[in-house]
Amino acid sequence: MTYEFSYFSKEHDYWLGTDPESKRHLLGIPVSNPMVDYIESYWLDAVQYRSFLENQDSAIEFADACRRREHDDLLTHQPGKYRGTPSGPCLKWFYGWLF
Repeated sequence: MTYEFSYFSKEHDYWLGTDPESKRHLLGIPVSNPMVDYIESYWLDAVQYRSFLENQDSAIEFADACRRREHDDLLTHQPGKYRGTPSGPCLKWFYGWLF
């Protein structure tokens, strides 16, 4: 899936965006496993999405909860055998690629 990212917090390592096909909103966090770095994404409803765009503190809190795997029921894709673990600044190559 290809997502359209509308907001990125370099300081707090999360993205907000939309799936252009379904028009559903999401929040993404960087994760890594031994083979690849990638963005793990979580579905948001429209109210959450607007709230996170307007209130960074609530977005950070949600992203941190995702890193603790407290919102796995909202994953856009179920993880495979080698699920990544949250990572941070090591994904700086993503920053230039996305924006």
